Amino acid sequence: MWKWTCLVSHLLLSTTVSPLARQQPLHPKRPFITFTGEQSEGNFNHLVVDERTGHIYLGAVNRIYKLSSDLKVLVTHETGPDDDNPKCYPPRIVQTCNEPLTPTNNINKMLLIDYKENRLIACGSLYQGICKLLRLDDLFKLGEPFHKKEHYLSGVNESGSVFGVIVSYSNMDDKLFIATAVDGKPEYFPTISSRKLTKNSEADGMFAYVFHDEFVASMIKIPSDTFTIIPDFDIYYIYGFSSGNFVYFLTLQPEMISPPGSTTKEQVYTSKLVRLCKEDTAFNSYVEVPIGCEKNGVEYRLLQAAYLSKAGAILARSLEVGPEDDILFTVFSKGQKRKMKSLDESALCIFVLKKINDRIKDRLQSCYRGEGTLDLAWLKVKDIPCSSALKTITSCPIDTDPTKTLCQYFSLLTIDDNFCGLDMNAPLGVSSMVRGLPIFTEDGDRMTSVIAYVYKNHSLAFVGTKSGKLKKVDVNDGFVMDLTLTLLVVLILANVTRAVTPRRIIHLLN
Repeated sequence: MWKWTCLVSHLLLSTTVSPLARQQPLHPKRPFITFTGEQSEGNFNHLVVDERTGHIYLGAVNRIYKLSSDLKVLVTHETGPDDDNPKCYPPRIVQTCNEPLTPTNNINKMLLIDYKENRLIACGSLYQGICKLLRLDDLFKLGEPFHKKEHYLSGVNESGSVFGVIVSYSNMDDKLFIATAVDGKPEYFPTISSRKLTKNSEADGMFAYVFHDEFVASMIKIPSDTFTIIPDFDIYYIYGFSSGNFVYFLTLQPEMISPPGSTTKEQVYTSKLVRLCKEDTAFNSYVEVPIGCEKNGVEYRLLQAAYLSKAGAILARSLEVGPEDDILFTVFSKGQKRKMKSLDESALCIFVLKKINDRIKDRLQSCYRGEGTLDLAWLKVKDIPCSSALKTITSCPIDTDPTKTLCQYFSLLTIDDNFCGLDMNAPLGVSSMVRGLPIFTEDGDRMTSVIAYVYKNHSLAFVGTKSGKLKKVDVNDGFVMDLTLTLLVVLILANVTRAVTPRRIIHLLN
């Protein structure tokens, strides 16, 4: 969590440095501009930047701030505290709750800019995770839906427990993909779902599932039986984005494995990428693939942070991809056994998104040929065999008897790059791990955050560390520069927004 002071530097980010600069920390020529919130509020939780105006929206405990690009407060909006109890479901604003009510802080859990409707989506921890829709200009409340179960997004009282991705359309209402930890309450909250973003912020259908009938809905819930095997099971969402026809989430998940040579199982954490088609209302396209990194025999498997960027011309040549191809920058810590207390050894690794998609495509093709099982243990489908899928062809092959006017035969279904699943073989797990390319490792000061961008054809990454150091990594040649600017503990903004301009990095004082 981030404490009370927000710092903005105006450093010109360069890909070339002098020999002296390579040996010494870089110091700013201009002082930081600072913003200090109320100490009583505790922590800042989320931050997004309007890429059109440069205005900054800051989600804090009990308050949303709108700041100018030079960190002057333009507007504030109070969100709490209020009387509540996490055991009240539905919340007491809907029906009387018999649990004792106490003044409760509202922790901001998700902050998104809806550019199409010029509004801010601010979701908190009060009342089982309801959201406010605020006008960007003045943070006036446009709506606060709370009277249906679809309006309760998450009962977890942690700021990093919810991740959202907006999918926009030119001629219809947008969609909001929501991914959240459920904190042992799968009957109340789906772990992943797609919701309607109606034009009218007060519409009855706001946050309703894109599709819902008696048997199928635009959601996936964790089966209650899963908790009998792993009592503290949950899916922790680290990052999310959309690319092409798909929405992606990067996760940490506990699972039980048998170590080599052992007959007993132990709990470990596995990092996985989740992919869904944007247009898939039944979630038949849900696929999980494990991801990780390895260097010099050391496994880095606990995902800490991620960021999607482009390859850039120089890196693209070495990876044999195009300059505009998507590259996923990731930070992993060593091992698999700890989640909350990760080891300090960490690695910055990159993945070519197309190669992950190719692995998923291969797995889909083999499963639709009837090979293997669905292999998704937490959804209780690990041992269910894949089914072969045949398609009917109603035109004659060349070698067919020409006297026949209509031929019909069957062939195996071919999976293309945009395949969105059928009502079979879903959800699906990929068993083999996709390994990233290690760029830089840190043994003593764990990397915890990352952003990246292309500057003059160079692919640059900026990583923040546990102790507050900031490092600039030229991904093309592996050169690392220490950008620690003061003795204060500074944490680089990451995983909050992609709207960070190349010449401004926002840091948060821990």
